[in-house]
Amino acid sequence: MGPFFSRGSRYAPLPADDNAHTQRQASGLRRRVTTTLKLVAVAVLHIVALSYLAITILRPELPHCDTPERGFQCSVPISHFWGQYSPYFSVQSKINAAVPADCELTFVQILSRHGARAPTPGRALLYASLIDRIHNVVTDYGPGYGFLKTYNYTLGADDLTPMGEQQMVNSGLKFYHRYRSLARTSAPFIRSSGQERVVRSAQNWTTGFQDALLKDGISWDSPLDELLIIPEDTDTNNTLHHGLCPAFEKGIYSSVGTDAQSVFLAVFAPPVTSRLNSNLPGANLTDSDTVALMDLCPFNTVASPFGAILSPFCDLFTPSEWSSYDYYQSLGKWYGFGPGNPLGPTQGVGFVNELLARLTRTPVRDATSTNATLDGDERTFPLNRTLYADFSHDNDMMSVLAALGVYEGVKNLDKSAQRTAKESGGYAASWAVPFAARVYVEKMRCGGGEELVRVLVNDRVIKLRGCQADELGRCTLERFVDSMAFARSGGHWSSCFA
Repeated sequence: MGPFFSRGSRYAPLPADDNAHTQRQASGLRRRVTTTLKLVAVAVLHIVALSYLAITILRPELPHCDTPERGFQCSVPISHFWGQYSPYFSVQSKINAAVPADCELTFVQILSRHGARAPTPGRALLYASLIDRIHNVVTDYGPGYGFLKTYNYTLGADDLTPMGEQQMVNSGLKFYHRYRSLARTSAPFIRSSGQERVVRSAQNWTTGFQDALLKDGISWDSPLDELLIIPEDTDTNNTLHHGLCPAFEKGIYSSVGTDAQSVFLAVFAPPVTSRLNSNLPGANLTDSDTVALMDLCPFNTVASPFGAILSPFCDLFTPSEWSSYDYYQSLGKWYGFGPGNPLGPTQGVGFVNELLARLTRTPVRDATSTNATLDGDERTFPLNRTLYADFSHDNDMMSVLAALGVYEGVKNLDKSAQRTAKESGGYAASWAVPFAARVYVEKMRCGGGEELVRVLVNDRVIKLRGCQADELGRCTLERFVDSMAFARSGGHWSSCFA
């Protein structure tokens, strides 16, 4: 399956990649892009949309929990502790995140996760099976558990929720307004990894950006609707989706994250599981079942109109238990795809080298996951833009953050004792890779001096350690590039095939 541009309803296939530079480099982009329209899925989407509209009309008092500027701000003591299932919220920054008044922006890159979605197919089956099991064996429901008698799993799988789509529109609006000095005159170059929810997220972000542009009284000769989609298959090198490193995907490093979670699960879950079983006699729930029931809190909430209706699953657990859940999920990302995995940061090296090429306007130098055909063509990897927008997944973003050195100097997370995000150097899955997460990389010129670079993660300015960042978190472009030695040297890519 080859990469292709999406422009309105037209799809123009691009040439196949014929430059394999590693043992797992793509052997060619051979298969034609096809789209299968599933009528059942479409029907479900129509029902959800109609229900959403009906509830919105009948319940006008529902708050809009998600705003462009601050993200999700309802039920904060709970919703900001759902790990990667938290909706994006603006993370408080010790460093002023505003663009300094004496500086002129010259470049901005956004790397974004897709918006809020339904569970993946495998997890959807697990949740439905668990609910069926409870229905089959439990006859006496404890106080607060009665809703489970009539609850049926109807969330579907994989699709963006209406709230998730609005998150991405909001993100596009925010990006335009924050970077208006560039956005008024510069069209962003937009790429998306190929999974449908990521593509739709990119499209909704573009809608938000273009709506803000039009409201600003600006109309370009051609509409902003061109999107480069890079398929997620084993025949395509794709810096927005991991999959090319055997030792990481299926080898000894593939279970590091789940192993770390298992340790902490045995610490925090048993008393919670015991309470659940006492209120659901006969269910014989396991600690893993407890996590699954906790998952249903964020997933049902983000499926509600505006995300404003907190699921009754949420009330089965205390704020302290949600904090533990957040740490459990954070361990999975840290050790699964981030600094805690020996090959985690290496999965983000390709994207970082593309970023360096864009920042310096020089050809990409990389021998990892980059696509030589795409990155060598100015149509599919231009170097003369000032705005770039890429759309991906939480796991891939974790690897990119690690490769950038965002968490350099942070000790590996304790697997048996919980730490807060502040105690973990500003890391938590909910702070780093929530639904609709975004990383901004800014380049600016201040007072005629050398160009400066800084990184923001969900509005939190990161003071990078390796490039002598100033009090505003900025490094000179030269020092920033020099500090990316790990990425420029290919990370540990050779270990992928050892």
